[in-house]
Amino acid sequence: MLKDAPIVILDEATAYIDAENEALIQEAMAKVIAGKTVLMIAHRLSTIIDADKIVVVKDGQVVDEGTHEELLVSCTLYQEMWKAHMDIKDVAQEV
Repeated sequence: MLKDAPIVILDEATAYIDAENEALIQEAMAKVIAGKTVLMIAHRLSTIIDADKIVVVKDGQVVDEGTHEELLVSCTLYQEMWKAHMDIKDVAQEV
């Protein structure tokens, strides 16, 4: 249960959920976290594309940080991760 805390930490909140339910959970979470500082740990990049700041970490080291759009331009690792995410999404839609 969430308290009315100013900071919310979400660790892989939607990692093992199908796309339809993920959208519903994200919509509900958006209402709960409005106006709060949120630290979200995620491997599924679609869950973080609207974040004010994304921090890309590899082997415990910060590689880059920025918005989704900035990282698509400036960070090779993020570009590779985004491409892999989209490729998996495309394969899932074909099935």
